[in-house]
Amino acid sequence: MLLKNKLLHIYCVVVTLAFAWVLFSSGKTDRNGEGRRIRSFDLSKNFEFSGERFPTDIFDVKERLDRELMVNAYLQSTTILNIKLAARYFPLMEQILKEEGVPEDFKYLAVAESTLRNVSSNAGAKGIWQFMKPTAMQYGLEVNEEVDERYQIEKATRAACRLLKDNYQRFGSWILAAAAYNEGAPRLAKDMAEQRGKGYFDLHLNEETSRYVFRIMAIKEIMQNPEDYDFYVENDHLYEKFRDCDEIAVEDAVSNWADFAQNHNLSYRIFKVYNPWLIGSGLTNKTKKKYLVKIPKS
Repeated sequence: MLLKNKLLHIYCVVVTLAFAWVLFSSGKTDRNGEGRRIRSFDLSKNFEFSGERFPTDIFDVKERLDRELMVNAYLQSTTILNIKLAARYFPLMEQILKEEGVPEDFKYLAVAESTLRNVSSNAGAKGIWQFMKPTAMQYGLEVNEEVDERYQIEKATRAACRLLKDNYQRFGSWILAAAAYNEGAPRLAKDMAEQRGKGYFDLHLNEETSRYVFRIMAIKEIMQNPEDYDFYVENDHLYEKFRDCDEIAVEDAVSNWADFAQNHNLSYRIFKVYNPWLIGSGLTNKTKKKYLVKIPKS
């Protein structure tokens, strides 16, 4: 019995080691079948965000950027999914950012905030642009038990643009506007006054905001040049854009959105994918407000 148990133990160890080797080996090759190198990256190039330069000749700036490049370059699954989702969301974001007069680079802020998903944070921030409820309502988004426009991509993107433009008007820098998006404009202004700082790179901020703009810059760099960082995504692997939609005006109460979806030949799941901002099972709409509900075309 003792010999049998010992042989079983040896067998289990061998199987476990073999399985681990298969997993390790499967993740090491690039598209050419060569081993993927775990390496550091060249920071001698110029790095800019919204036309503002990162002064990487300052050792502290260079090392902070290096950290975020290394961290994000080796978030393999997250980065691949970001690239795939960008094919769906970036064209719409680019159009709205241009219309609102906000630099296109701010689409990468949305990636940093939410990985382009309608997520909810522990602090209560929601949507792709991660608005807290008071800020969302301040910038014109409806938030209640039935409707949460933080999940409505077009409206939330325009609200984010208005917030960013307010930050830019206050601080005169798009990099500081991004930092204020994370920390809040009043707190950032207080930090700048106390520290006599003129720009983001002069400031000693809390850990999250200190890394925040560097993280956005790293995400931009990797997503613009994925193959430089050993990411290869074929065009037919990118996620499709949402289908063109009819917009159905709803000005009355809706007792049940599942019935509404079925009446328009949609499953409730697909209805919610196209209308994630309708968070209740129905709509009371006592004020007879006009809502535009998306129904994808066949």
